[in-house]
Amino acid sequence: MASAPQQALPMFYKDLIPLNSKDHAKWKIKGLDDGKFLAEQHAVPITSDEFVSACRNYPIVFSAGENSVPLILMGLNEGVNAFLNEKGQFDHPAYVPAYIRRYPFLLARLSPDAEELSLCFDPTAEAIGDFKEGEPLFDGDQPTEATKGILEFCENFEGSGQRTAQFVAELDKLDLMMDGEVSIQQEGVEKPFVYRGFRMVNEEKLREMRGDELRKINQNGMLPLIYAHLFSLQIMRDVFAKQVDAGKVPQVTEAPSIQV
Repeated sequence: MASAPQQALPMFYKDLIPLNSKDHAKWKIKGLDDGKFLAEQHAVPITSDEFVSACRNYPIVFSAGENSVPLILMGLNEGVNAFLNEKGQFDHPAYVPAYIRRYPFLLARLSPDAEELSLCFDPTAEAIGDFKEGEPLFDGDQPTEATKGILEFCENFEGSGQRTAQFVAELDKLDLMMDGEVSIQQEGVEKPFVYRGFRMVNEEKLREMRGDELRKINQNGMLPLIYAHLFSLQIMRDVFAKQVDAGKVPQVTEAPSIQV
């Protein structure tokens, strides 16, 4: 089985193999029993299409540096996921980002000069294999409806990713982004916990935008997404409280930890 290029595997993925009817004719797909692959992941990419759904459960921030991407925070410190229990399951119902739901599949180029993306998967995941039970991936040499659905989901995700990149580029063009910082005071601790290392929309600059610019981002759908992001930032304190309840509070009060 030929592997896809391994130069920079995305988060969660340990390997990538192209899906094909020759090597995987009898393979099946089944749901993952848990989300243990998420257990030590505190920040997960999301698309701008998901802001409204995600902002009810998670803080939405933007990664620092070039090629900034939106992230949901499942914890405020590296290696801490405050939403999963010891069994790798969500303690309470919460929105599951498409980036997570896509795993273990992914569209990737099989060679650097390839024009088309091919459907690949992570063979180390326990969701796909030569199982006795599960949804077949192929009927003879043709993909089943399950495989077609997976491909469509991955294609839609790629489209959402392109819209997200345009959204972030427009925020930068309008000079609305700033370095973020949040300070959280825990009862009984002398110094507040300070988190940096992320970007956010500058609310002051948003209020000072000219009328024509504000009208433009309202008409193109950016304004509701911006407010979903800003409203979600209040949830940072809730996530911190989850960490406290789980006994996962850091020993130092200042750390640029919200990074991927």
